[in-house]
Amino acid sequence: MATKRDYYEILEVAKTASADEIKKAYRKKAIQYHPDKNPGDKSAEEKFKEAAEAYEVLSNDDKRKRYDQFGHAGVGGASGYGYSGGGMSMEDIFSQFGDIFEGGFGHFRGFSGGGFSNFGGGASGRTNRGADLRVKVKLSLKEIATGVEKKIKVNKYVACSHCKGSGAENAGAYSTCSACRGTGHITRTMNTILGQMQTRTVCPECNGEGRKITKKCPHCNGEGILRSDDVITINIPAGVAEGMQLSLGGKGNAARHGGINGDLLVLIEEEPHPELIRDQSDIIYNLLLTFPQAAMGGTVEIPTLDGKAKIKIEQGTQPGKVLRLKNKGLPSLNHYGTGDLLINIGVYVPENLTKEQKEMLVKMEESPNFQPNLSTKEKFFSKFKNMFD
Repeated sequence: MATKRDYYEILEVAKTASADEIKKAYRKKAIQYHPDKNPGDKSAEEKFKEAAEAYEVLSNDDKRKRYDQFGHAGVGGASGYGYSGGGMSMEDIFSQFGDIFEGGFGHFRGFSGGGFSNFGGGASGRTNRGADLRVKVKLSLKEIATGVEKKIKVNKYVACSHCKGSGAENAGAYSTCSACRGTGHITRTMNTILGQMQTRTVCPECNGEGRKITKKCPHCNGEGILRSDDVITINIPAGVAEGMQLSLGGKGNAARHGGINGDLLVLIEEEPHPELIRDQSDIIYNLLLTFPQAAMGGTVEIPTLDGKAKIKIEQGTQPGKVLRLKNKGLPSLNHYGTGDLLINIGVYVPENLTKEQKEMLVKMEESPNFQPNLSTKEKFFSKFKNMFD
């Protein structure tokens, strides 16, 4: 899969660009690569769709925040989730963003005063959009490490199978809205001291659709949507984190009268591991050794994301030492490598000793080998020096 370009780079704006600057930049790109201006040019068509994809994300405050924090994966771009200009028809793009181009672009389809006009042969006007859905998915560290496919059942609005989402009993059960004459908008002219002023509003009679249903579908009562359970497959990439939100474009609620489906927003939750702790891409394990193990060394078994592993403990291992197992952590979501497994060494000191054990420890303490010298003390406490600076 080709690497997606940065959305800010596509629109040629800074990351600090205002909403108005982003809108102007998209308008400029859409005019430059519009299909009517570049007939038969597939490259221009792809750039037209690419610009629409960038604008769809950056013009939405919530999606823009997720993109700034997590990149394409935050809005689904790294894994096929979310809005994709290449996955929508030209009609969808014009119906969703056509208001940006209203007024002053002559023959371009979709740039006329009525929003989009010629694509699909339908009446010009507003296209309905279904509501987004939000679900939470819990993942184990193992699933986060490898990526996982989840199947979830959601109750949502789906397109009516009898009228195929149109809301009409048959293809001819429509009439042009007489109030707006099929444009989907009402234009009013008012005389003011500054001259004539025009205002344009969505037609209240047809809700901006430009037409009315004359004979409703009896199964959905003319809405084009019904409530139903749907099983959705979610492919979650490796390396996601708690609080991240992925977006599956078009998997939300269906829209009235055959409009654009909403998105399914997937909120990631991490299940706590009984022994391992996550620190971004690294995994931490706190290993508690007995005094004999720390003094004499040996082999101990520890948990990892792949199961159990044996590690060697050197003779005289001190508490506070950190062992590192390279590439045994979590993969980076943006493919920047894999974290490590960090093993923090602690030494258990018994709280209750028998008389014989105490006598044994007294004898050990009297031995020169059990007395730390100056260099040993400096080496040990240097690890904690920064904590007190």
